[in-house]
Formats: sequence, structure tokens, C-alpha cells
Amino acid sequence: MQEFIEKINKCPALSELEKIRVEIFGKKGVLAEGFAKLKSMPEDEKKEFAADLNRQRDDLAALIEAKKTELSALEIASKMKSEAVDITLFNEPVASGALHPVMATMDRIIEYFMMQNFSLETGPLIEDDFHNFEALNLPKYHPARDMQDTFYLNDFRLLRTHTSPVQVRTMLANKPPIRMIAPGTVFRRDMDLTHTPMFHQVEGLVVEDGDKVSFANLKSMLEQFLKYMFGDVEVRFRPSFFPFTEPSAEVDISCIFCHGDGCRVCKQTGWLEVLGCGVVDPNVFDAVGYKNVSGYAFGLGVERFAMLLHRVPDLRSLFEGDLRLLEQFK
Repeated sequence: MQEFIEKINKCPALSELEKIRVEIFGKKGVLAEGFAKLKSMPEDEKKEFAADLNRQRDDLAALIEAKKTELSALEIASKMKSEAVDITLFNEPVASGALHPVMATMDRIIEYFMMQNFSLETGPLIEDDFHNFEALNLPKYHPARDMQDTFYLNDFRLLRTHTSPVQVRTMLANKPPIRMIAPGTVFRRDMDLTHTPMFHQVEGLVVEDGDKVSFANLKSMLEQFLKYMFGDVEVRFRPSFFPFTEPSAEVDISCIFCHGDGCRVCKQTGWLEVLGCGVVDPNVFDAVGYKNVSGYAFGLGVERFAMLLHRVPDLRSLFEGDLRLLEQFK
């Protein structure tokens, strides 16, 4: 037994320990040979010899288990040391992506209205004349139908010029009450510092039975929304005209650059125009077959909000893919 105790104590690796275990406890091991001798031994010697073998078996098993635990710990420690990485070593910063400022702004707008229990609706980018114009009370002679503004396809369909067709499709498919926003991409033939041929809008629509919805509801909701987006700003409503709402209004906020004192950005007025809104025109409800309802709608350009929030002077720079600009929004 002393021979095996020394072997176990000096064993350098788990693989060697396993060989020793088999040599002791295997079918042809020393313990098996010892127990085999019991058959030919006198009866008066068997009991003492068997007890001695059992004691040796238990002692050796415990010793092997202890050595196994020791060698396993050493093996793990050695492996961890060989695979260790010094995180203090100098390395170039890893390039990582970031959400585009326009998409980040859209997500922030969507998040607000989802918290106000507005549903999120989408629609096709290629529209027909009815959904894009006629159902929204845009008569044949309206300037927005001019090909200078709209991209027409050969089959007389068109790239939608606003996300308002989603409102029409939602009303045609559902009955009031409706409380929805329609974020998405729109297209117009325009290109300058503040316009691009492709841009993003978020439009909203609320419709209720009877006369439950008024301009006062619209005004309160938009004031809260604009303060959520821009902080402590003043909000004003100016009378305007949109074919699909009556009355209609343009909404301004006090200039976030000069705080209303007047600067180049607000053209010395102290105000920045941010969105349009109004009470839904009855002709729009007639086009979708609604009776005895009331509602309001609003629409905003996401790029406009992104430019104001991030102080970007030229809208086109948001779409040029310049990493020097985009990496600032990580």
C-alpha cells in the first residue's frame, strides 16, 4: 500500500492519476487480486484479511479523490493563466455603430405617443391618387398635385408625399375611436438646405364619436409633446390652411438657440416653426364613410426635429454618410 501512496502523492497530472486508479481498482487491479485470494484462504484468516483490504481500499480511494481535486484546481489555474488577457494593454478603440440621429429622433417621438396610448400604423410607400390626394380633400387643381412636387410612376401611381394616406387606410379599415400615429418615409421633388427628396414624417390622428374631440384637446396634447421634446419652451398656434383640416394651424416654439431674443436661425423672430395641425375636415370623414364623428390631426417632419435637437445647420448633411458627423451621435 505504501508504494501506491507514494505514487499518488507524486502524481503530476490527472491522466497519470487515472492510470494509478485503474492499477488499484480495476478488474485486474491489486485489490481485485487480493479479494480473489479469499477463496483459498483458511476461514480463520479470511475475516482479518478482508477487513485489511477494505481499509486499504477506502484509504486509497480517499487519497485519489483528494489528489484529483488538487490536480483539477492546478489545471484550471494553469489554463486561466495561459489564456489571460491584459486589459490594460494599449489598443486602438474599437469602431462601433450608432443609431442615426434621424432614426433616434423618430424613436423618441414614437416612444412619447406610445406612452399616450397611440397605436402605431404603417402603409405602402407607393400610393394611388385616392389615398394620397382625393380622400384628403385635395382637389384636382391643388398645387401639391403638380409634378414639381410629386414623383409619379408610369402606371399613374405615385410615391407618397406624406404619411396621411395611412390615416385614410386606417379609417377605412376601422371604426372610431381611433388614436394613431403614422411614422414613415415620404418623397417630394425638392432639394435645398432644409429639404430633401426623401425625408421622414410622423402624422397623428384622433377620431371619436360625436363631438368629444376639439381644437382645445389638440392644443393641450401638442403643448405637452413639444415640451417633452424641447424642454421649457413657449408654444404658439398660428392660423393656417391645410385642405384636410379646418380650422388649421401652424405650431411654433420659442427659439431654442436664442430663447426668443432673435437670431439667424429664427430669422430674428424668436420663433421656430415645427409642425402643422388642425381639426379634421368633414370632407375627409365623408370620403371614408364616417358619420357623426370629430377628430384632429397633426404632422411633423422628423428631420426638422433632429436638426433642432442636435443643432445641425444643413439638412443634407444628415444623409451624406459623413462619419465625422455621424460618429458624434454614439
